[in-house]
Amino acid sequence: MTDADTRVDEILHRLREQGGRATASRRAILTALFDAGGHVTADELTARVQAEAPDVHESTVYRTLDALAELGVVVHVHLAHGPAVYHLAENRHHHLVCEGCGVVTEVPDRALASLQRRLARELGFRLDGTHFALTGHCSRCAPDT
Repeated sequence: MTDADTRVDEILHRLREQGGRATASRRAILTALFDAGGHVTADELTARVQAEAPDVHESTVYRTLDALAELGVVVHVHLAHGPAVYHLAENRHHHLVCEGCGVVTEVPDRALASLQRRLARELGFRLDGTHFALTGHCSRCAPDT
């Protein structure tokens, strides 16, 4: 049994503890999510799942992603103008998206920590920067100033 298989089993167990079902479809979706290894859209995930389990419907993928998000297993983020992408929540990070070339850079959670503390202290606002991307221009695309 691989590490990913063990983690899939653990997540399915957590789903059962919350009153959900641990179905073969959910196992296939989780396995595909782990195999993707990063950011994946629901459509991309559906294609991966259906390559191995053609009877899994797209709506099942969406419902499972919602259940996994409620459980805190996956996070979705909107990277600029495209569809939301999903990734495993175990590695909290934020996203910088270049408006010029579209490159996405992952930055660790600690990179926004001081901003989060300042917003909480000065405005009483608790920032959750996991569901959106910060846009701008990378060093290659930034206009010279």
